[in-house]
Amino acid sequence: MRLNRSGNLLRATVIAAIAMMRPCYAFSAQQSAESPVELVRRTVQREIAVSDGDSKVRFTDHKETPRGSQTKLVAETQEGMAGMVVAINDKPLTTEQRQAEEARLERLMGNLEELKKKHRTEKEDAERITRIVKALPDAFLYDLDGTEVGSREVGKAGEELVRLKFRPNPKYNPPSRVEQVLTGMQGYILVDPRQHRIAKIDGTLSKDVSFGWGFLGHLDKSGHFLVEQAEVINQDWELTRMSLSFTGKVLLFKSLSIKADETFSDFHPVPSTLSFAQGVELLKQQEAELTANRQQPTGDKPK
Repeated sequence: MRLNRSGNLLRATVIAAIAMMRPCYAFSAQQSAESPVELVRRTVQREIAVSDGDSKVRFTDHKETPRGSQTKLVAETQEGMAGMVVAINDKPLTTEQRQAEEARLERLMGNLEELKKKHRTEKEDAERITRIVKALPDAFLYDLDGTEVGSREVGKAGEELVRLKFRPNPKYNPPSRVEQVLTGMQGYILVDPRQHRIAKIDGTLSKDVSFGWGFLGHLDKSGHFLVEQAEVINQDWELTRMSLSFTGKVLLFKSLSIKADETFSDFHPVPSTLSFAQGVELLKQQEAELTANRQQPTGDKPK
């Protein structure tokens, strides 16, 4: 799971559920030799290891909220995530909207300090998430809950995934407010036991929980998240869906309400040395191709 894609508290929450197994199903000798906690720890170690890699991709991000939807082209670069909005409420941007979006990116590229600040914020978010992920083997108690078969959007197509239920470990003592959010989570996770990768997490807050993500606040009981991940390119796993539904308060008095369903698709590798400016240029080329395809008569579009 690529940790640096998470830009706020809720994305950290999404990644904050890992589980392990109750020995009542038959697996291969290699899998059965792993104890529940070993499976969890190896999966966590694997996720953290790949998040530190230098492989990068570009993809399409479609996000739906109660206020409408937004489609964005995104490229991972050495200087952070480059994103370009190409549609609002499933309608292509108008000429004026497109010009405004390109002007926004030009301003960002021309403001070195702002670009560094953006990249620094993304790195700080990733570091907080890494702290949460490292705590997962100790933060929960777990039970085996059967198996499922992977698909193009969840895990690896055709591969068997282990389903694991999780609940808070009452003996876990969070070292800081960052990890405090783990004390109220329960749900299930799908794990690829061969590659030690997370395919799906479905979690619900069983109680109000405090958090510290640059500010103080709490999330209400019954908040829900769902995240799915898949092998989209050979040996490259990426987030394919994330659904969030949370309410709470920030600084004890400001209401917090988040409801969003986000899908990620159309993944392609990009050079690991890609700069932010090069990423923006790549997105502009992709947007131009999309525009050209929309303008072609239906019969002329490539099949």
